[in-house]
Amino acid sequence: MKAPQPELDFRSEKVNASCEIFYQRGYRWLQVMIFAVEEINNSSHLLPNFTLGYLAADTCLAESTTLLAALAMVSGQEVHLANSECGSVPTVPVIVGDARTSSSIVVANTLGVFDIPMVSYLASCECLSDKRRYPLFFRTMTSDVAQAQAMAELLRLMGWTWVGLVSADDDFGRSGIQMLVDALRGTEVCVAYHEVIPEGYSKTVIKRIVETIQKSTARVVVTFLIGQDAKALFDEVVHRNITDKQWIATDAWVTYGSVSVPRNTLSLAGTIGFAVRKADIPGLGAFLTRVNPGLSDPFLKELWETVFGCSLSAGQKGTSCSGSEVLGIGESVYTDVSQLRFTYNVYKAVYAIAHAIKDMLACEPGKGPFLDGQCPDVQRLQPLQIAHYLREVNFTTPLKEWMNFDENGDPPASYDIINWHVTTQGTIEFVTVGHFMSSQGSTFHIDMDRVVWGGGSGHKVPVSVCSNPCPPGTRKAVQKGRPVCCFDCLPCADGEISNETGSVECIRCPERFWSNSNNTVCVPRQVDFLSYNDTMGIVLSILSAVGAALTTATYATFLYHRHTPLVRANNSEVSFMLLLSLKLCFLCALAFIGQPLAWLCMLRHTLFGISFVLCISCLLSRTVVVLVAFRSTLPGENLMRYVGPAQQRVGISICTLVQVLICGLWLTLAPPQPTERDIVDNWGPKIILECATGSVVGFSFVLGYIGLLACVCLLLAFLARKLPDNFNEAKLITFSMLIFCTVWVAFVPAYISSPGKYAVAVEIFAILASSYGLLFCIFAPKCFVILLRPERNTKKHLMAR
Repeated sequence: MKAPQPELDFRSEKVNASCEIFYQRGYRWLQVMIFAVEEINNSSHLLPNFTLGYLAADTCLAESTTLLAALAMVSGQEVHLANSECGSVPTVPVIVGDARTSSSIVVANTLGVFDIPMVSYLASCECLSDKRRYPLFFRTMTSDVAQAQAMAELLRLMGWTWVGLVSADDDFGRSGIQMLVDALRGTEVCVAYHEVIPEGYSKTVIKRIVETIQKSTARVVVTFLIGQDAKALFDEVVHRNITDKQWIATDAWVTYGSVSVPRNTLSLAGTIGFAVRKADIPGLGAFLTRVNPGLSDPFLKELWETVFGCSLSAGQKGTSCSGSEVLGIGESVYTDVSQLRFTYNVYKAVYAIAHAIKDMLACEPGKGPFLDGQCPDVQRLQPLQIAHYLREVNFTTPLKEWMNFDENGDPPASYDIINWHVTTQGTIEFVTVGHFMSSQGSTFHIDMDRVVWGGGSGHKVPVSVCSNPCPPGTRKAVQKGRPVCCFDCLPCADGEISNETGSVECIRCPERFWSNSNNTVCVPRQVDFLSYNDTMGIVLSILSAVGAALTTATYATFLYHRHTPLVRANNSEVSFMLLLSLKLCFLCALAFIGQPLAWLCMLRHTLFGISFVLCISCLLSRTVVVLVAFRSTLPGENLMRYVGPAQQRVGISICTLVQVLICGLWLTLAPPQPTERDIVDNWGPKIILECATGSVVGFSFVLGYIGLLACVCLLLAFLARKLPDNFNEAKLITFSMLIFCTVWVAFVPAYISSPGKYAVAVEIFAILASSYGLLFCIFAPKCFVILLRPERNTKKHLMAR
């Protein structure tokens, strides 16, 4: 039944009002209790020679009437409580009920004074498991803790991270939502909103709640409601034609027929929820349909009028009932035995009490559980004694299901996962698609192929997220002021990756690795150096080899024609030394190609510095000889004795030795070493292998010394440029040194601005260009005369003006 809303203006005396609506499910539960009691009394093995009785009262689904009825039962004053004796033994030693959590809490708190145990068949609030507050409360209904765990597991498995919550404004709703929130803590599921259905079902409040549900982007709505609350909510949902939501139901309404009426199929099709295990109680259907209005039951009149839509009272308007109407099995909510779930809980509650009494009767004198081995008083059942044996019951129901109470008075947790399917007739069919058990380690199983999802998704799991999962290569960035489920996806920085969907942070790649273009995989960095396999390396190697070969050919030409006037006139010894140094210059370019190694770094810079100093020293010596030779032709001057072959060798050796000392100090104190340098260019990240100079001062001295000799040589050659042509190399040396100096002056900015291996290539190019300049400017004219104009290779020709 449903109680009327009380008037709270306190302007008139309270008048007892009758209940407003006849609750067929509640009356069926009452009949099941009677059925179980009669079944036990008719049994010859459970309680032989012992008869169970019962007393029933209408609670009107309100705390006040429930408490009033309970006090009347235990005091023996079913109608009035004025003359009750609180200290006397109660008429009713154990109560089966109540269905509602709020009423159960009120009754359990009050009946604690009388030490009356309660066995509830529907109250599921986890708070009732607190044995310090409710030591005598038992139930055959699973605690909401298991249901909250099952809901959290369902949300996690389906990937629903953005959900709405709707609960009732009672202990069941508040406690259930709190347990669900606790179960979701530490997961990625966020709550978009939490709405509370008011007790009085205010239309204004319910409209606002449904508007919130409709506007929210959360497609999944989790409810903690009893059947009447759900019906009040879904009447407005259907009125607004909301069809894009996936509803998650509690056991209190997932099989509630009044909610699943045909007009609700479009909005609620695909609803999924959890229900206590279904049972098929033999003979119950026939027992429920044997009633008729002629029996003394005061509720039958209301049942008859509700089921058949007629009136049994004379003089009432409308259709009159004849009283001969036939109740068919399954034709009404009352006779529907297809979903015996809470009904089965009532059945088990009665059998639990019967087995507790059976154990009491089996007590042997002197071996009882009470003081001095006393057995319970079976003539006048004591509530505390029944409570003791209820804690110990362990039996199998007639339907072969094991039943007991744990230390909190709770039964083993077991749920069916129910899915609402729409039949071809447009009705709702409750289909079991899985199960959940948490008594011995949580097990969750769901047959995805059988599930029909809500919101028009069919067999495709609906998506309910605040933000779409971040793809690989990105990371989550929580939006300011919003839940953690609402985020933006930011690409990983260069050198970082995320290879999973929904990564919270990016992972930095290991050393010598870099992220690919999508930032999803770390790939080995490209190791970059000027190798012999590069096109540029091959070209420079060929140029170096050709230069060395030309130098060798020139050397052979001069050696073969060493007795000719042209070769002898140019100091063949210095010429051979110059050709040798030029060959070293060409070959030292090869040391700059290939992977830098410690010995190779030291060799390339040392060989470069010494070979070029030797080369320029030879040119400087020849320039000095030319100047001194023509100065010696003046009367009274004999300077040739200072620039003879021995003096030239000493001069070249001293100039070269200075460079050797500089290189020696450099290699000793801070030698060049191979290093790695990370760069990112248009082709991606690279590891540049190069030779670090070690000491910048040492490298500067090597280059500076070469530059100093080159400048001196250029200056002297410039001064001797107007001497007689046939005996004068000054012009050729001047031109060659101009090329040399131009190349190395241009080298500096080009070297600094070139990245990686291109800087090495610039240095090699400078070496080869300057070497080719020296070779061609100085030796090409002589080779031309020696090989192609031998008639000019005579003393007479050389002595001519």
